[in-house]
Amino acid sequence: MSDNILTVTVLSKTTWTPNLFSFTVSRPDSFKFTAGQFVRLGVNPSHLNYYKQQGEAGNDVANEALNEDIFRAYSIVSSPFDEVLEFFSIVIPDGAFTSQLQHLEVGDELLLNTMPFGFLTLARYQKPLPKDLWLLATGTGLAPFLSMLQDLKTWEDYEHIILAYSARSIEELAYVDKIKSLQEDFGSLVDNPAKLIFIPVVTREPVEGTLTERLPKLLLDGTLQERAGIALDVDSTHVMLCGNPDMVEDTKETLKSLGLVMNRRGEGNIAVENYW
Repeated sequence: MSDNILTVTVLSKTTWTPNLFSFTVSRPDSFKFTAGQFVRLGVNPSHLNYYKQQGEAGNDVANEALNEDIFRAYSIVSSPFDEVLEFFSIVIPDGAFTSQLQHLEVGDELLLNTMPFGFLTLARYQKPLPKDLWLLATGTGLAPFLSMLQDLKTWEDYEHIILAYSARSIEELAYVDKIKSLQEDFGSLVDNPAKLIFIPVVTREPVEGTLTERLPKLLLDGTLQERAGIALDVDSTHVMLCGNPDMVEDTKETLKSLGLVMNRRGEGNIAVENYW
């Protein structure tokens, strides 16, 4: 096993829907990361109680298949200063990784590659200077933004933070209570904190208080900007995208059509995560 691979223990699990869940694991003392980064988590079915039972019973899972490690990229939900690591996961039917991960139990062991990856971090923005931060997410793409919003520097550096979070149904709109408490829990700890504007979006059913169209359309017709009360300005706007690859691509092109530019070498408005 590589020196970068450590074993971590599952401490808790939250099931949001049959296809969405979160879990926390122990954090190695030496592990450091920047808000917005992701890591590679590994699962060995022989370490999970569910698959141990299946293997021992001779059902569904062949014993010889239980010793193959499988790794996938996961953005970190936790603050860089938390004592535990939290992750947000979708269940992919028949997926080699999540179909096993959904059976996690407290006490199970996972593998953690302690080398953090990714450049979806606020440090990438040099120009324009920070003023308005737009965080646009679908599904589990919310994870890196929750990490950023639990970092006091985010609240110190910006005037406005707009979090637009889109899901198919109201049940899939996870972490809403946590989002609503962020201003008090973190913004209140700094002088002159940013104002957080939370815009929930539910695309497949009408829900009072939420928008219903896809993020690219909401941007193109100005509905999102109107709801936020903030304009997109090439000289003051930072926009981050994370989630479904189709959303990321379509939203990126929409933002470009509105005059914003990709962030390269520290300059520009639009940043995306590319680990999908």
